[in-house]
Amino acid sequence: MLLEIQDLRIHFRDAPAGKDAVKGISFHMDEGEILGLVGESGSGKTVTAMALSSLLSNAKTEMTGAILFQGKDMFRASREELRAMRGKDICVVFQEPMTSMDPVMRIGPQIEEALLVHTDLSPAERKAKALQAMADAELPDPETLYYKYPHELSGGMLQRAMIAAAIISEPKLLICDEPTTALDVTIQEGILALLKKINREKGTGILFISHNLHVVRKLCTRVAVMCKGELVEEGDVDQVFFQPRQDYTKRLIAAIPTRRKRG
Repeated sequence: MLLEIQDLRIHFRDAPAGKDAVKGISFHMDEGEILGLVGESGSGKTVTAMALSSLLSNAKTEMTGAILFQGKDMFRASREELRAMRGKDICVVFQEPMTSMDPVMRIGPQIEEALLVHTDLSPAERKAKALQAMADAELPDPETLYYKYPHELSGGMLQRAMIAAAIISEPKLLICDEPTTALDVTIQEGILALLKKINREKGTGILFISHNLHVVRKLCTRVAVMCKGELVEEGDVDQVFFQPRQDYTKRLIAAIPTRRKRG
């Protein structure tokens, strides 16, 4: 098993007692699986993703339960062990690449950053791996783009650059937090196809976080539905979409836009 969440509870220390952001959720991911974590804004899905990627501050949050990554409890891991996991075995692709990237740093060196932290490769070896990751992310002319700045790339190309930076270390788990929300439909389709390709060719497990069930249905094999910090439904995509058990899930599915024939 790649990932197992056991009774995860997350409380922000400045929130009132009893007002947990995540309320004792449990789910799992198998090796090479694509799991969708869905819910409306405020459902707790992004907070859960931040906990999985060790991005929540211990000073500001209190977490209980267990997060097991390949059998290792991340809550009991040392700082060095967590640092080794984050950016190497577990990588994150965020919603807004422009705000995630350094605007005064060229694209290539930013894609290489995980290699600087986790390997002893030479500059030439890092560049070669960056160019390969850019090619794997289907960026055109990687040699030229390597020297570009973020503002010189389109939104779709920036998102592909973020994906290249995430896959350069060949992670076991890729956490994608609303990675297609800011993109138009055509570019969105290309990013979904790329994620499917990465999963198929590299065996990378993908946790895809979204409020868009239409996108989740296209990409994922299983889906977990969150509402107000609770996990309310979980199952195979077809089962959840065509035979939802919970009223909340039924309302989400009913809200999916459908194309109506004219005339």
